[in-house]
Amino acid sequence: MRIMLDTNILISAFIFKSKKMNELIKVLSNEHKIIIASYCIDEMRDLIKRKFKVSINVLEKFLETFPFELVYSPIEVKKKEFEIRDEEDYIILYTAIIENVDILITGDKDFKEVEIERPEILTATEFFKKYVTIKS
Repeated sequence: MRIMLDTNILISAFIFKSKKMNELIKVLSNEHKIIIASYCIDEMRDLIKRKFKVSINVLEKFLETFPFELVYSPIEVKKKEFEIRDEEDYIILYTAIIENVDILITGDKDFKEVEIERPEILTATEFFKKYVTIKS
């Protein structure tokens, strides 16, 4: 499946590096295609500069080794396809739609309120419960 990661998931993978996030990235990179929108990369760079004491060079090295396909977010959208509370989130979901993404993984609750058929919008926990079989 083609699975897009929202900015908050990318930040979690980069900054917090939890066991759960490491496992998510491992599963996604081994079994699926990770998609990241150019808008999310730009947003991540901005957030890292403003909120975290991490060198932008460290972020760039992380992105160089992170297994993903970059898709370009349109600069502007003429027609609204759906409603979302946070207007800045519109472009992320719109990019997922036009890039034919199967699942958007996010921790942002605003996406959950959007009523669309595709992509399926899940948290990391929901993705694990629905799509990952734990091997014992």
